[in-house]
Amino acid sequence: MFYFDPLYLIVMVVTLVFSIWATGRVRSAFNRFSRVPSATGFTGADVARRILDQNGLMNVTVEPVGHRFMPFGGDGMLSDHYDPTKRAVRLSPQVYQSSSVAAQAIAAHECGHAVQHAKAYAPLQIRNAMVPVASFGSQASYILIFLGFIMHAMTWVKLGILLFSAAVLFQLITLPVEFDASRRGKAFLTNYGLISPPDRHGVSAVLNAAAWTYVAAAAAAVLNLLYLLLRTGLLGGRSEE
Repeated sequence: MFYFDPLYLIVMVVTLVFSIWATGRVRSAFNRFSRVPSATGFTGADVARRILDQNGLMNVTVEPVGHRFMPFGGDGMLSDHYDPTKRAVRLSPQVYQSSSVAAQAIAAHECGHAVQHAKAYAPLQIRNAMVPVASFGSQASYILIFLGFIMHAMTWVKLGILLFSAAVLFQLITLPVEFDASRRGKAFLTNYGLISPPDRHGVSAVLNAAAWTYVAAAAAAVLNLLYLLLRTGLLGGRSEE
C-alpha cells in the first residue's frame, strides 16, 4: 500500500532548493561578469587556443557549441564542455565569441579538463571509466528498487541500491575533477598573461560559483542514497527479507 512519506518530501525539497540556489548563483555570476570586458581583450576562443598550445595540445580543437551539444539549455547557455573522445573543447556562443572575464574563466576551466586528459589525471580517468556504469545505474536503480518492493524481493532492492551507489560515487569523484580543472584554469590565465590582475577576482567568482552546482549534485545524490538506505532498513534498522 502506498503512503505519503514526509522524509522523502524533506529530502526532495532540500535537494531542489539547494540545486536551484546553486544554479542561480552560477548564472548570476556568469551574467554579472559577462558584462565586464577583459583588459586583455582575448575572447574565450582565443584563451582556449593559447592555453592548449602552451600545453602542447595543438591537436585539441576549439569549437563553438553546435545545436546537438546543448545539455543545459536550448540556447547553448553554459553548455561548455571538453569532449575527450573527439579531443575538442566546445564553447557556447556566450563564451566562444566574448572577451568578457566570465568567458575567459569558463574557457580556461574547460582547457583544464583537456590538460587533465593529456596528463592522465587519475580522478578524471576513474570518472570516465565509470560513465557507463553510472549512467546505467542512475536509470535502472529505481526500477529495480520499485519492482523489488512490489514483489517483496529484497535482493532486487539491494541490487538497485548498489547500482544507485555507483551513480553517487560518480558524482563524488566529479568534485575533485572539477575543482582541479578550475585550479588549473586560474593558473593558466595568470601564468600565460591572459588576464590582468584586476580581472582575477571575476574569474574566481565565476569558477567558485560554478563549483557549487557540482556540490549540489553530489549532495542530492548522497541524500537520496541515505534515504534509500534508511527506508529499506539497510541503515539504522533491520532489512526485511
